[in-house]
Amino acid sequence: MLIIDIEATGTNAHKHSIVSIGAVDLQNPTNRFYGECRMWGGAHVMDEALVVNGFTEAEITDPAKQTEAELVTSFMEWTHGLANRTPAGQNVSFDRAYLEAACGRAGIQFDLPFRTIDAHTLGVMHMTKRGLIPPFDVEHKHSALNLDGVMNYCGIPDEPDPHNALTGALSHAEVVSRLLFDKKLLPEFSQFEIPWHKA
Repeated sequence: MLIIDIEATGTNAHKHSIVSIGAVDLQNPTNRFYGECRMWGGAHVMDEALVVNGFTEAEITDPAKQTEAELVTSFMEWTHGLANRTPAGQNVSFDRAYLEAACGRAGIQFDLPFRTIDAHTLGVMHMTKRGLIPPFDVEHKHSALNLDGVMNYCGIPDEPDPHNALTGALSHAEVVSRLLFDKKLLPEFSQFEIPWHKA
């Protein structure tokens, strides 16, 4: 599986820009990808997004950084070396949509699979099968299980702030391994026990 995390200038893949990509090959977790870029000319910026990812306006417009097109090209090339390119992560449809939009802007082929594996879904399923009630937002009538919630359920502390794409991808990879295969994956999280093993 291809574990992906994108940091961007906002929440709309067609209006906003990728600023960093982090990824992990779940089958070979020492095989990792991380890159940063400047935003594409004319991209919109949400101040809240920069608070989340910690990038400054100067950093996302730095002419010394590679372009979004260059970053997404090198990322797509990296994925071709993986045995399993199925995208996975927390709300991974967001990340997949950004990669597809960026490839379109770059004029390169986007050939990641349409089918994805979502850590949120795995978390809801795992909790439900254990007889637990997943967090729910009654006011908005939808699941309230965010990445930190899934991580905590798996025995891992919250993702550090500001968010970093590689740190996010590593977190997603550990969560997927624990939920799907019932085992630890990465040395970065080895000190944290799997809670249901103690139940």
